[in-house]
Amino acid sequence: MATVAIDSLLQNPRLPSRPKAKVLLKPSRSLDCSRNRKLLFSRAARFCSSKPIRKIHVVKSSSSDTALFDTFDTSSSDDILYKETFPVKRIEKVEGKLVIRLDQSKDQHNWQLSVGCSLPGKWILHWGVSYLGDFGSEWDQPPKDMRPPGSVPIRDYAIETPLKKPSEGDMFHEVKIDFNPSSAIAAIHFVLKDEETGAWYQHRGRDFKVPLVDYLEDDGNMVGAKRGFGIWPGALGQFSNVLLKAEASHANGPNSNNESKDSKNENRRLEGFYEEQPIVKEVSIGNLVSIAVRKSPDTAKNVLYMETDIPGDVVVHWGVCRDDAKTWEIPAAPYPPETAVFKNKALRTLLQPKATGNGSRALFTLDEELVGFLFVLKLDDNTWLKFKENDFYVPLSGAISVPGQHGQSDSTSEEIPSKAYTDDIINEIRNLVSGLNSEKSQKTKTKEAQESILQEIEKLAAEAYSIFRSSVPTFSEETVLETEATKPAVTISSGTGTGFEILCQGFNWESHKSGRWYMELKEKASEISSLGFTVIWLPPPTESVSPEGYMPKDLYNLNSRYGTIDELKELVKSLHEVGLKVLGDVVLNHRCAQFQNQNGVWNIFGGRLNWDDRAVVGDDPHFQGRGNKSSGDNFHAAPNIDHSQEFVRKDLKEWLVWLREEIGYDGWRLDFVRGFWGGYVKDYLDASEPYFGVGEYWDSLSYTYGEMDHNQDAHRQRIIDWINATNGTAGAFDVSTKGILHSALERCEYWRLSDEKGKPPGVVGWWPSRAVTFIENHDTGSTQGHWRFPGGKEMQGYAYILTHPGTPAVFYDHIFSHYRSEIAALISLRNRNKIHCRSTVKIVKAERDVYAAIIDEKVAMKIGPGYFEPPSGPQRWSSVLEGRDYKVWEAS
Repeated sequence: MATVAIDSLLQNPRLPSRPKAKVLLKPSRSLDCSRNRKLLFSRAARFCSSKPIRKIHVVKSSSSDTALFDTFDTSSSDDILYKETFPVKRIEKVEGKLVIRLDQSKDQHNWQLSVGCSLPGKWILHWGVSYLGDFGSEWDQPPKDMRPPGSVPIRDYAIETPLKKPSEGDMFHEVKIDFNPSSAIAAIHFVLKDEETGAWYQHRGRDFKVPLVDYLEDDGNMVGAKRGFGIWPGALGQFSNVLLKAEASHANGPNSNNESKDSKNENRRLEGFYEEQPIVKEVSIGNLVSIAVRKSPDTAKNVLYMETDIPGDVVVHWGVCRDDAKTWEIPAAPYPPETAVFKNKALRTLLQPKATGNGSRALFTLDEELVGFLFVLKLDDNTWLKFKENDFYVPLSGAISVPGQHGQSDSTSEEIPSKAYTDDIINEIRNLVSGLNSEKSQKTKTKEAQESILQEIEKLAAEAYSIFRSSVPTFSEETVLETEATKPAVTISSGTGTGFEILCQGFNWESHKSGRWYMELKEKASEISSLGFTVIWLPPPTESVSPEGYMPKDLYNLNSRYGTIDELKELVKSLHEVGLKVLGDVVLNHRCAQFQNQNGVWNIFGGRLNWDDRAVVGDDPHFQGRGNKSSGDNFHAAPNIDHSQEFVRKDLKEWLVWLREEIGYDGWRLDFVRGFWGGYVKDYLDASEPYFGVGEYWDSLSYTYGEMDHNQDAHRQRIIDWINATNGTAGAFDVSTKGILHSALERCEYWRLSDEKGKPPGVVGWWPSRAVTFIENHDTGSTQGHWRFPGGKEMQGYAYILTHPGTPAVFYDHIFSHYRSEIAALISLRNRNKIHCRSTVKIVKAERDVYAAIIDEKVAMKIGPGYFEPPSGPQRWSSVLEGRDYKVWEAS
């Protein structure tokens, strides 16, 4: 046999070249050698950390394996059993600088704030100002003469300005803001957004704050000179000033603000500064792993060759299997050089550098009777690379030669299990549908049973959906190592009710102020039920730092600003007596600590759940937790809970079950679910078995320089992905629909209410049984008004959500207002025509000034000033409700 040198097993001309940048690339590459200091791979020793020592069995390699590199021939395909190239993606961190400078303009009258970034990207400065006399952390828009060219307003509180390169070819991006120092502006606030990745860059978890006066409180987010700045003392140091807004406003008399503002404005002293902040951007890098298997010319064994272009140290975590169950086991020696046994369950081999210096490789000698070779790649303690969320699998026994696919998805190792899995799901759906049809013909199955079958079908669909759209999880050692044994089926409560629910939000932002809200609401129980509502959402019940309840402390203490635990029980009992299901508002993402640790950080909890800092995520610098990285977005005002910890999940499941049994809640409204993985939500819902559950997954819609994009598929996809991560066990508020209604009604652009396929453009158009539609809540309306629905057009919004599929939610303030009779008429129409979460919508008009649709062939509606009448045909339509720019008909 001819001897050839190996440069590359498979060439990949499509592998993207990396852009040259004047930045420092620091990919993290460490090998966990701390298990035993005797295990020092020659190239990886420098990455070892001083962790507790654990004994590990080191396997001596065979010198003959090294020689095989020179005799492995890939030029001939005669004896090649298998050949494949797998695409992998990994994340590298690019480090740069954020430069902030404040100095006088050239005319010596004005001042200029410059914000620059040294990293490549499409950078946007999201900024606003606070004025003298303002309290709290809310921003305002700056005066128009202060806004740089290209700036666009974001609603009523911020400005977005693109950073630009000073010259072509320059990497540095910068924006300059000119202002008059004698204005009433007290501070400039900003965060930086990378539009390419959607990432936001903050200062210590908050907005950057550039003070223009010398008496502002420092929340820990100020930059520049800090002469005489005060700091909030004690536990309040960890919370946003928004919690103190009400108290601060009461502390000042009606005239004191103006006097204070004038005097402090006169004493203003600006000082220039230059400050650099480190900034890190994560970029996705594409690499390849190439495999070839052939029979050994000298022994009755197979030889597997592996190479990759991933730079640095790459460890292959591998094993073999003897049947299609793919159960990992350790094969007999010989092993490649620098191989170690891990927990008697797998082997670890450090790949050897290629002679060309571009990547690394290894040879594995395997017995012929083995069926498959399984592996994952370990780059460091937190980075594992898999193939489509599964272990890499290379068939050894009876494998057919497969040409390299260069990234195509249908390799031999994936086809069999995927097809079998899909067939099982399809068969289950067919069986359920057949059962539904046969029972329907016999007229023996109740409506509830039919709904149950439909829910089971949707759960199967969610399971199938997850094959194609699952996010990359964070793998622990045990997750990678343990055999994926088949788990028994578990009974899952869908958390989606019957589909005919109409939700009432039973509070607003001010409800806590009376101190007896539970008793006030009890008096309205019969009234709310008589309006046609079936479910009511109550405010957070726990002891809380903030009076509204969203900064919980002791979860088992249910004496809150809304009332006592006994009053809560009495309220729930009264609501049940009038036929209403009750949702509790539970905050699982974060929890306020009662004690400081030895460093003065508030991350030690009290009460019945007296967790320590292991319960806090490890990637929020404010609270210095010892937990794992957050599985979502951090809420920076309080310690974010690490749901990956088993003791945390156990305690939270017990708490939810206790709430169900002790208080009588029927389900949950889940606060800020963007902060943790939906799979944890599934765990909590499986344990507490709610009748109904809905998550608040809230993030920004897509805008281009202030104008909302017509296509919001990416936004609703993120909500759908979260629902899917819960396995469909919970719904989510349809923020997409609310945002699109805003733009359509504000700008008279009703064409926005139809997507490119002629369906509703929100979550309700893709997964209506999981979409909880709404136009206002305690955050967006009430006295907060963070994203208030267009004034005077609320009934158009309700005409839309109360006639369409999904589960509509009505805000308390609107129920007890002059809209009450119109809302009641729409609810009655919905109930009378049995419109439900899965009803069908036929959009018949979506033009500039009018939107019209027919639902279930029973109800027709239109909103907007334009003209529409339902078409004549088999149905006879009669008008049942008409108001300002909306009209609804009913088929007779």
